[in-house]
Amino acid sequence: MSDAEKLSSSFVSTVGDDSIFNPEPQGKLKDCLLQLCSEARELYLNNEVPILDIVPTPLQFYRDWVSANKPVIIKGAVKHWPAIKKWSFDYLRKKIGEKRVSVAVTPNGYADAPNKGYFVMPEERFMLFADFLNIMEKPDSQPGLILDVYTSVMLYLHKDHYENIYCVVSGYKDFVLLPPSDIAWVPYKKYPAATYKEVQPGEFIIQEDTETGSVPWICIDPLRPDLEKYPQYKHASPVFCRVHAGDALFLPSLWFHHVRQSHACIAVNYWYDMEYDIRYNYYKFIQSLTWAEEPE
Repeated sequence: MSDAEKLSSSFVSTVGDDSIFNPEPQGKLKDCLLQLCSEARELYLNNEVPILDIVPTPLQFYRDWVSANKPVIIKGAVKHWPAIKKWSFDYLRKKIGEKRVSVAVTPNGYADAPNKGYFVMPEERFMLFADFLNIMEKPDSQPGLILDVYTSVMLYLHKDHYENIYCVVSGYKDFVLLPPSDIAWVPYKKYPAATYKEVQPGEFIIQEDTETGSVPWICIDPLRPDLEKYPQYKHASPVFCRVHAGDALFLPSLWFHHVRQSHACIAVNYWYDMEYDIRYNYYKFIQSLTWAEEPE
């Protein structure tokens, strides 16, 4: 059998969850993908997220991190911001307490995440920002879970088509990061869309969202990966980091990331459109090779 035939005839595994878009590759394709990831780790990826003690110049930042598509933590990048000292509950209540804000509510801390066979989005509520701050100060007063209130708040593993500079004003954020070259090892499946609905204080139901239809989403939890069900994930190379108040994380486009935070953490994101250059072409090429079915 030729190499081309091997690639086309033995590229998916029969083990694990057969409903996912990208089962574990097999044969020569798997060998090539493992070599790709091995070379990426040897040539340019780091075993941990680098930390800079000095803010780089714009040219250094773009050359060493944005262009290279590598994450980095810049210590003290925003420690000079007045917000670092000013943004107390009292200050925010005084300045914008009368503003009506949209608040996302979940019973388990996960926003936009699979649960019980659905891709479940938060319940959306509107309230005065002062009322939101009251809950942040006394979280036990709210039986439902409001995003950015509890230490257990998490963003499920996902990726974005943006360059992101993640600036922490108070508290800290914990990240699990996986490079785009790991796409073959990160399983996706299709979930019917749904939202949480609180039917009485502290009691939520999952209500299917038929208008949205189905949502393709990552189906593995990097904190508790089920390697029996999704064996390909054992080949992934996650790195972990914590971003403290006053620091900034550069989170490159297409990097998979899972986020947890401390209680009442405040962060500011700067989003920039990614360049749809040869890196994106390579990413989509690997996806097309490894996905038995691509989402619509």
